[in-house]
Amino acid sequence: MAEPNTQDTSAPTPEPSRLSKGIADFFSSPAAAIAFLTLVIICCLALFAPWISPQNPYDLMQLDIMDGRLPPGSESMTGLVYHLGTDSQGRDILSGILYGLRTSLLVGVLSAFAAAIIGTSAGLFAAYMGGRTETAMMRLVDLQLSFPTILMALMMLAVLGKGVPNVVIALIIAEWATYARTVRGTALVEREKEYIEAARMLRLPGWRILFRHLLPNCLAPVIVIATMQIARAIGLEATLSFLGLGASVTEPSLGMLISTGYQYLLTGLYWISFFPGIALLITIAAINLVGDRLRDVLNPRNMS
Repeated sequence: MAEPNTQDTSAPTPEPSRLSKGIADFFSSPAAAIAFLTLVIICCLALFAPWISPQNPYDLMQLDIMDGRLPPGSESMTGLVYHLGTDSQGRDILSGILYGLRTSLLVGVLSAFAAAIIGTSAGLFAAYMGGRTETAMMRLVDLQLSFPTILMALMMLAVLGKGVPNVVIALIIAEWATYARTVRGTALVEREKEYIEAARMLRLPGWRILFRHLLPNCLAPVIVIATMQIARAIGLEATLSFLGLGASVTEPSLGMLISTGYQYLLTGLYWISFFPGIALLITIAAINLVGDRLRDVLNPRNMS
């Protein structure tokens, strides 16, 4: 009598991909999950601000000077409830925050993305070329990093003038060197590996080696730095706007809103600066927490 086949014929369970494992690893931290959810909510509020805000705070036809400096929860003569109060011009603080988030996030994302492209390209090129080219480019990076970022941004705005586009340009010029230094260090390690030698032996074009082989293996630190730089750029833009050198009055930002109410802090009209400041704090904290978790997840020592 033949013995029954006791071998397990079921298919082996496939191992999770690196992406799915990284996502699960990221959300295993409650703080990172809460920060990510908070950031998604903030981005949605900023994106749909024209449709969900009680008023357009920068449409002069909707402002009434008689509604100026109303405390939170006040109601206007037209029946509009100012949940977070108004400023000296009768601008709804809640609407100003929603529109200000749009400007602040736009400045942060655009400046970080453009600086990442410029700095990453420069770092890859310097590491790949080596020799005097690398030395000259790194001395330029060292010179750039020797100046405080806020000082560099102030000098750029003194030349370019006020306005959101000029703030973005100033932050790009001030931040690209950080990416270049980091990517160059990572690319130097990757340059000595066998797959780069094989690509050179096959006489592949230099641009293909840089962007098809070196770049994918240098993206992890770039993603982490870019996340941190978004928060840094938002804070710098708020600082510049607070000093009167960033966004103009017609271009709302959280820093400009804080600056508007700063002179009233000691008079009891705390809400004009307090609520925009809380919104700025929550936004920067959420982005930094997400960046910290990305740094842990994308750390090569923790990736199998």
